[in-house]
Amino acid sequence: MNSGERYNHLNKFLKEKFGERTLKICVDGGFTCPNRDGTLGYGGCIYCSEKGSGELINPINSISEQVRYYFTTYKAKRANKFIVYFQNFTNTYDSLDNLKAKYNAALIDDRIVGISIGTRPDCINEDIVKLLSSYSSKYYVCVELGLQTSSDKLGEILNRKYTSKQFTEAVQLLNKYSIDVITHIMVGLPNETTEDIKNTVDFINKHNLQGVKIHCTYIVKNTVLEYMYQKGTYTPLKLEEYMEKLIYIITHLNPNFIIHRISGDAPKNILVAPDWNIHKLWILNNIDKILCEKDLWQGKFF
Repeated sequence: MNSGERYNHLNKFLKEKFGERTLKICVDGGFTCPNRDGTLGYGGCIYCSEKGSGELINPINSISEQVRYYFTTYKAKRANKFIVYFQNFTNTYDSLDNLKAKYNAALIDDRIVGISIGTRPDCINEDIVKLLSSYSSKYYVCVELGLQTSSDKLGEILNRKYTSKQFTEAVQLLNKYSIDVITHIMVGLPNETTEDIKNTVDFINKHNLQGVKIHCTYIVKNTVLEYMYQKGTYTPLKLEEYMEKLIYIITHLNPNFIIHRISGDAPKNILVAPDWNIHKLWILNNIDKILCEKDLWQGKFF
């Protein structure tokens, strides 16, 4: 971390790793989730929209078409190197043959230097990790694991259908094959206490992770969380509350973790609340200002 930065930024990490600016290409692999198809449950997690986390992706196109289309857009002119990011739903939840075919379908351009897979801890096993590892000789490979909270009690409210123990087992398996792990944590969950946030930070600090994504809990249309909000049983965080919790997380986080994001992005057309969520720059500028004013930095209290 240079003197001007108060936490480890993803852009800087990628620039150092690949020698130049490197961007992500988000693709929809047409996956579902064991929490949606009836294997473990229906409807998914209470905050999850009908399209999963990649609401802005057009899933009608094949994987290869999505990648080709990206390279025709203005975004592709902003860099020379790219990482394909399988984003929506559970991107290791399929047969090994299908997984391999889907991953290969994305790796169709010489400018692609990495592959990032978003998934759940309970959809990681040794065969899947071996498959992912097979790409390591040519590509940077990383796995993004949803955790959200280390509290299994809160996990039940979220309807996530996996335990923190399963998260630990998945991380250990990925560590065994030297695959980078980025975890997702959420702030402002229903019934969440300050103690829950503290425990989640302590929990992830005990794991061999390479990165973390911090999301604010936002409400999108047609979700259980929206129903709770309309009924008055869930109130989203105010911006000031989120900033306070974010400061705690950053200052107590392992100083070696790369912070991939400090806020979630909800598309305007399906966002219900909080309305400050669409102003990403507010959050980025605010956090830098507070960290500087109070002379705080990532891991200061680690």
